[in-house]
Amino acid sequence: MARPKLIIASSEANADMLYASGFRAPDAFSFLEVEGKTHLLLSDLEVDRGRAEAKVDVVDAYSDFEKMAARTSSKRPSFAKVVMAWLISKKITKVEVPSDFPLGLAKELKALGLAVKPSKGAFLPEREIKSLAEIEAMEAATRIAEAGMTRGLEILRSARIQNDFTLKHRGLQLTSEILRLEMETAVLQAGGVARGDTIVACGEHACDPHARGTGPLLANQLIILDIFPRDARSGYHGDLTRTVVRGKASDAQRHMWETCLSGQKMAIKAMKPGVEGGPVHEKLKQFFAASGYPTKIDNGRWQGFFHGTGHGLGLEVHESPRFGSTTFFPGQIITVEPGIYMPGLGGVRHEDVALIRENGVKLLTTIPKPFEI
Repeated sequence: MARPKLIIASSEANADMLYASGFRAPDAFSFLEVEGKTHLLLSDLEVDRGRAEAKVDVVDAYSDFEKMAARTSSKRPSFAKVVMAWLISKKITKVEVPSDFPLGLAKELKALGLAVKPSKGAFLPEREIKSLAEIEAMEAATRIAEAGMTRGLEILRSARIQNDFTLKHRGLQLTSEILRLEMETAVLQAGGVARGDTIVACGEHACDPHARGTGPLLANQLIILDIFPRDARSGYHGDLTRTVVRGKASDAQRHMWETCLSGQKMAIKAMKPGVEGGPVHEKLKQFFAASGYPTKIDNGRWQGFFHGTGHGLGLEVHESPRFGSTTFFPGQIITVEPGIYMPGLGGVRHEDVALIRENGVKLLTTIPKPFEI
């Protein structure tokens, strides 16, 4: 018989807890799954709301078990003792917990007699296959990401090019920081939450895939815009990248941009149920190398294509599966985001969100990929 599963975490910070409980709360609470039945232990502050909103079978009040745990001591019982009283009431003596379960709490529960076993691999592997409701939530999250991206492109398109190739918007010099704020404001207005780390990286900054970008944006340079907001209603994420030039692109910039796009199309075409992602990723690297962009370290810096082709997307921005280590099957939602980075020239990344279906791929992303704007 499988061990009962125990999670103790805030659902605002822990995707497994949000998925398992369907309940949004900022403070840590307890979830238990045993013999197909699900339980929550919530504070008195949250218990009534939990009984109305959580997608579980039983919601118990923390104060009831605090009283029970207090019978054995004159002191107010610790959180671990209250949780243990709750588990004992359900005849639970051993549990499986996520690999990131709090170490101190695990030690306390063990000292109280609970056998705690950390999970190997994904704690809730079913999260990898999205239900119809989740797919709809992901489409809504993608629309929010597109709202942010659309605003960013609008501002770049309307910005005036100055004699020193800086850009002006509403009389002010346009910087990565200003454009990031504008994009994230649009996300907020569309019903999303952005964490302040939207990528607006120009020129050399774009050669580091996760550099947020700082300072003035320049005309005739490659600019990577990468936005990955969370839908405030569902908790699911969108993820979207576009690469543009405000002004006139060079032949070298255009070749790199078009090569990266051709590679992305190759990857999307190959994504079908039963296909392994690893070989697709390797073929993509080989294609880029044959096109003049080998992946290597030169003068102490990586260049070419040195990150994954994509990753699972859902309640986390990066979640299982990884593109290169999965075999595709229906219901997966995976980003497809090859990139080419050449110090001295800049970086290009194209990213869209793909749903694996029985007959291939459906792109959840709908907005186009402009280049010179």
